Amino acid sequence: MARMNDVGGMQGFGPVDTTDDTQPFHADWEARVCALNGALIAQKVYNLDEFRDAVETMPPAEYLAASYYERWFFAIRTLLERKGVVAAGELDD
Repeated sequence: MARMNDVGGMQGFGPVDTTDDTQPFHADWEARVCALNGALIAQKVYNLDEFRDAVETMPPAEYLAASYYERWFFAIRTLLERKGVVAAGELDD
């Protein structure tokens, strides 16, 4: 079964808006999420395959409503809980 992120060949999503592709980050928090992910992978808390899998476990409605780095943040939180780095729910709110 395909996950929500696997939309290859699907119709109805409209054109990709590339008008705002001049900067890699649109807000400071996005850069922090990117750096945090890199640090956690470098420290072997999790690996890239685990990270990608965690992104793909995001519920479909949330996935479609989330920005790129909101999906990354979801994956980081998910993996930190899975790995026992933080307690379940500790990062809520």
